[in-house]
Amino acid sequence: MKKTVILITIFLSIAMYGCTPSGGSEATGNSNGAENEKKNKPTLTLGVTPWTSTVPPTEIVKIVLKDMGYKVEDTEADLGVTMAGLSKGDVDIFMDYWDPQHKPYLDEFSDSIEVVSTSYDDAARGIAVPKYMEDVNDVGDLKGIEDTVNNEVLAISESDPTVKEIPKLIDIYNLDMEMINSSEAAMLSAAKSKIEKEEPVVLFGWRPHSMFNLLDIKLLTNKKAPEVLTPSSIHVLAHKELKENAPEAYEFLSNWSIPIDDIEDMIIKIDNGEDPEEIAQEWIDDNQDKIDEMKNSK
Repeated sequence: MKKTVILITIFLSIAMYGCTPSGGSEATGNSNGAENEKKNKPTLTLGVTPWTSTVPPTEIVKIVLKDMGYKVEDTEADLGVTMAGLSKGDVDIFMDYWDPQHKPYLDEFSDSIEVVSTSYDDAARGIAVPKYMEDVNDVGDLKGIEDTVNNEVLAISESDPTVKEIPKLIDIYNLDMEMINSSEAAMLSAAKSKIEKEEPVVLFGWRPHSMFNLLDIKLLTNKKAPEVLTPSSIHVLAHKELKENAPEAYEFLSNWSIPIDDIEDMIIKIDNGEDPEEIAQEWIDDNQDKIDEMKNSK
């Protein structure tokens, strides 16, 4: 009887030891390891500027980073505040840096901000008019008809570096026009009001944007001064410590790219009232192989 009791006690001790963390059950160890790894990953903050082009890539990256185990937040502000936040580490990632027009900001904070990758190239920008202005195809064609458009070029906020080249273009072509600044929404609303009545109007246009679909406009050529309002390339920026603090996120972002046509298609859907997160998830589902490659390129 004593031998039986002793044997039972031994067996129970072994079973209990195998269930404890120190006993190292493989399943428990793996589960705790994965949980600890997730807990050790930092919260990442993405900067969001009030531009339609910022939303699709930001939403995609938020979903992917969450799937990778990171907690993700975003903070909305204008470009200057976003860049300052990146320089201080208050913002970790910004998905919509435009070169060359935003370069002055990068030059100011180059010691603490890194260009991680290129999202897409050849984002055209310039002076735009409705397609029904058939005789106006180059900026020079506006000479002599400035009064038909109230001597105005409608543009976005004067604080945006990209519009600083518009007065240069006006001077180069000696046009009797001035730049009228407002928000992106106000500019598009004013242009739409004119276009609905098929009146002449001149505005600042750029890709990727839904304005070409919404307003049926065209960008004018710029034969006399091609060095002004050149196409942009769009990049991902990160605070300099992202590589050390979140190496997996950094690896993914360093391989990030997306076609400009895909960005524009998503912008149009979002402008039509579709949910940005659902649009982003749809793109991920359609491009999962590409996402996996960007995450595991080593």
